[in-house]
Amino acid sequence: MKKQAIFAFIICFTFILFGCSHESKSEGGQVGIDSGDPSIGEEFNQRNDQEVDYDEPVEEDGAYADEVEKVPDEGNISNLNRKIIYTAYLEIEVKDYEQAFDEISRHATNNGGYVVESSMSATTNNQMKGQVTVRIPQEHFQTFLDQVKNVSNKVKKSSVQGQDVTEEYIDLESRLKSKRIVEDRLLNFMENAEKTTDLLAISKDLAEVQEEIESIIGRMNYLKNRADLATVTIFMSEKSVQISSKLNTWEQTKDQFKKSVNFLLNTFSTIIVFVIGGLPILFFVGIIGIGIYLIVKKRIKHKKGGPKEPEP
Repeated sequence: MKKQAIFAFIICFTFILFGCSHESKSEGGQVGIDSGDPSIGEEFNQRNDQEVDYDEPVEEDGAYADEVEKVPDEGNISNLNRKIIYTAYLEIEVKDYEQAFDEISRHATNNGGYVVESSMSATTNNQMKGQVTVRIPQEHFQTFLDQVKNVSNKVKKSSVQGQDVTEEYIDLESRLKSKRIVEDRLLNFMENAEKTTDLLAISKDLAEVQEEIESIIGRMNYLKNRADLATVTIFMSEKSVQISSKLNTWEQTKDQFKKSVNFLLNTFSTIIVFVIGGLPILFFVGIIGIGIYLIVKKRIKHKKGGPKEPEP
């Protein structure tokens, strides 16, 4: 009996140890991060069931509540520093292209701008024409346009366009602040994480957030640069100068002489081409003509040299 009691006690003790060990393993598998802050472990346990939306600003003990700035409504946007992208196109006529280009470049530099691109070509009458693209600070935009018009002899075409990107820029600012908060949270989670799987998951989310931040900053810088500096495209052409016929007599004489020489050369060239190109036909026609000539000549000679009638 004593042996049976000891054996039963050992079996019961074994089952008790096995049950405690199984419960300990189950609890360890549910906790994602073992740290001093239990809220961190609970948040990462929720990641196994659903995806955490980091884009939404989360109020955590009031730490981030004041950092999220609300997007102003349309009524308040008018009170802000508006960002408008200005572009202008001018088509002008100038007396001297190079002189006009130098003056426009000087005006651009004096107004804090610069020449982005320029091109130039000559027409058949040796008149110059070309295009110049200039970036000018917005506060000197209208002043520069007036200076360009003063440089020209005639303004053939003028157009100014503006694109308001204020709302887009404000939206990008709000998104950037929200992404910065998410980035700080992820960095905090990364410092407290102990498991490799958690570190990998946080690193992946952090890389995506930082990539979005860089994209937002790039777009904001582009809009700011385009709004701060207006783009002005100027097409210039030299004015056509008509010379009086009295002053152009010698030029007309030279032109007429050239035309006469060209006519003679063209006529002579046409004859040579016709003769050389038609040699096969001329040779064939010549042989036939010579044959006909010989036959006709022989017959005429035969008639003249025929038998004479006897004299009485």
